[in-house]
Amino acid sequence: MSMIAELWGFLRDRRKFWLLPVFIVLAIFGALIVLSQGSAVAPFIYALF
Repeated sequence: MSMIAELWGFLRDRRKFWLLPVFIVLAIFGALIVLSQGSAVAPFIYALF
């Protein structure tokens, strides 16, 4: 959680709020890849990309 707090502090201090959607999309894709490893859904996710 400290990494998220540090990232939020960086974005707030430097007024880079436009980067927030980029980090959210990257986090969603990362979670999707991690959660789909070894599951039956993996071939369908890989077909999307």
